[in-house]
Amino acid sequence: MSEHQQFLAERDKIDFFMQKGYRIHSVNEHLDGATVEFVHPNGNVTETLLISNANARKYFSSLLIKQNSMGK
Repeated sequence: MSEHQQFLAERDKIDFFMQKGYRIHSVNEHLDGATVEFVHPNGNVTETLLISNANARKYFSSLLIKQNSMGK
């Protein structure tokens, strides 16, 4: 898979959870990329994604900043 296709696939997964109302709860950076934990506000439903593409990591970082600025 090309790097751009990998970005699109990871971005779509992130967008899927965000559109379902999930919020980014935690991020763990490691050598394989980042593990992002999403939590749904209605209940204790959590989902975890491994994001390895650099552009996808920048993408979820921008969403996290936006999420945190809207929550204040």
